[in-house]
Amino acid sequence: MATVASMLADAFPAFFWTGFYVVDAAKGDELVVGPYQGTLGCLRIPFGRGVCGAAAKTRQTQVVEDVDAFPGHIACDSRSASEIVVPVLDASAALIAVLDVDATEKAAFDAVDAEALERLMARVFGA
Repeated sequence: MATVASMLADAFPAFFWTGFYVVDAAKGDELVVGPYQGTLGCLRIPFGRGVCGAAAKTRQTQVVEDVDAFPGHIACDSRSASEIVVPVLDASAALIAVLDVDATEKAAFDAVDAEALERLMARVFGA
């Protein structure tokens, strides 16, 4: 996870926070900050709260063009203008984490990014 976060952060200058929130195995319905590149992140996020929590709860990639328009967005850094969050599943299709990427510009992510990041997560962490 640390390597993926580092490589993505290095490859895309508009990404200012790139990292993972890992499922807390003891709680089962909460994410805890994992390896990342960027400013301080939230330490814990319940499933269903914010963009990361929505991705964890639904197991669907969330592409947010404007974080101010996302109900319940958690603002860890005021520079965040858009965000993409991709569920990370293991080989048995269990949710183990979410990949969270924030950008300083609005509409920085689209369906092409979602598909590419989903493929990357499946290749690195799936079967």
